[in-house]
Amino acid sequence: MHLSRPPIATLQPFVERVWAGEAGPSDSPAVPRRELVLPTGSLHLVVRLADRPLRVFRDAGDRVGFTLGTAVVGGPRAAPYLKDISHPVPSVGALLRPGAAAFLAGAPAGEFAGAHTPLVDVWGRAAVDTLGNRLAEAPSLAGRLDLFEAALLARLDGLRRIDPLIAHAVTRLRFAVPVCEVAAECGLSHRHFTQRFRAAAGLKPKLWGRVVRFGRALDRLAAEPAIAWAELAAAEGYADQAHFTRDFRAFAGLSPGDYRRRAPANARHVTL
Repeated sequence: MHLSRPPIATLQPFVERVWAGEAGPSDSPAVPRRELVLPTGSLHLVVRLADRPLRVFRDAGDRVGFTLGTAVVGGPRAAPYLKDISHPVPSVGALLRPGAAAFLAGAPAGEFAGAHTPLVDVWGRAAVDTLGNRLAEAPSLAGRLDLFEAALLARLDGLRRIDPLIAHAVTRLRFAVPVCEVAAECGLSHRHFTQRFRAAAGLKPKLWGRVVRFGRALDRLAAEPAIAWAELAAAEGYADQAHFTRDFRAFAGLSPGDYRRRAPANARHVTL
């Protein structure tokens, strides 16, 4: 069972979605399962409610991987990663908006980019253990989300918005406005704007926009699974189907055809 929803109103300037999931069926340890997690361009906070840490793999040839703890900051990235899903556990998580990491994750998103960081390294052991214990005791998924939102809200300490410049840039870049134009609107040089956006969002503005467009393509494909590739490419603003295919391979590690044949139940989680 899985519950995903927008956060409470006071968190919405900082958090895009919160979610909670129960453990699914576990596979035999002799037959490990791995999942390709596709990038969103955003920072994730995840707390696993069991004493089984997240295990990820360096690449497809890595059969052992390494563990990262039971509470993790997943930094913004523009490439997929592999994780072990042989032993599902209950989890709670949040997808942060660009500019929110400094308040909710303890450091700007640029410091987490492309990596997983144990949450105890930024929140401290006591805070993480207390939250994990309270979440595990909650009687329902909705109750866990309520507790998680309260913990996030407490970290904001009365803050009501992120940097207006970053909020403006995010809105414009989502509509594929050229970076130079957005920088000019913000009153910054291209170089200074890129540095400021990358620190807040974790990715350079042009790359962030490409990842966001890729995500829209995944969502459209999920809604219209039989859509022609050329039609999908045109609908999402790619120059042509070849351009779409290049970006898809770069961000998914799979061709569009391979992805469609696997028909993932969740657009950004592909079981291997």
